[in-house]
Amino acid sequence: MRIIKPSFEILGNPNPSVILQNIETFGRVCYKSEENITPESAAPFIRRILKSGHESVIEHEKLSVRIICDRGVTHEIVRHRIASYSQESTRYCNYSKNKFGNELTFIKPCFWTEDSIAYSLWKKQMQSAETCYLALIEAGATPEQARSILPNSLKTEIIVTMNLREWRHFFQLRTSKRAHPQMREVAIPLLQQMQELLPPIFEDICYEFSD
Repeated sequence: MRIIKPSFEILGNPNPSVILQNIETFGRVCYKSEENITPESAAPFIRRILKSGHESVIEHEKLSVRIICDRGVTHEIVRHRIASYSQESTRYCNYSKNKFGNELTFIKPCFWTEDSIAYSLWKKQMQSAETCYLALIEAGATPEQARSILPNSLKTEIIVTMNLREWRHFFQLRTSKRAHPQMREVAIPLLQQMQELLPPIFEDICYEFSD
């Protein structure tokens, strides 16, 4: 049994300058102000249109992210409808095979410390799930049958592609204090990275860390 922390990776080596220049080019069609494009005009133009609520323009550009988290978190991620997803399948992945280390991998819950009774109980239950899963496979069950006993804490990988407007919506919801702690554990650092990558698109989205 392996226990790991969640992680993410922005894919495709996106070029921030190209993305911002494209958005400006597309957006200025609305105002027929293409003559105002300069090497430095994209960022202030985008900030103005977002401040005015003209967010449809940023739908023309997208970002893809690989997220490693537990299946409970992906159940929430895929509720965002304007997106494309490719997720590790428990129907076809046989975790008793060598490429998975002949074991299950779980995501460490961020809300319990390792010396707590709750964490000890959780870890015991994950070990039990692994033992049962491997026994089912050994008894002839297929992965799609054995997966019925797998918990939300099972590690999964998901590729998420959203246009930039939907990413804004995602962060506005999923970094909120009302969001699930494990969802925020992924969403907040991902937002921070996107704010560094594309400040004019994401810099106005605020969040609060938990108490």
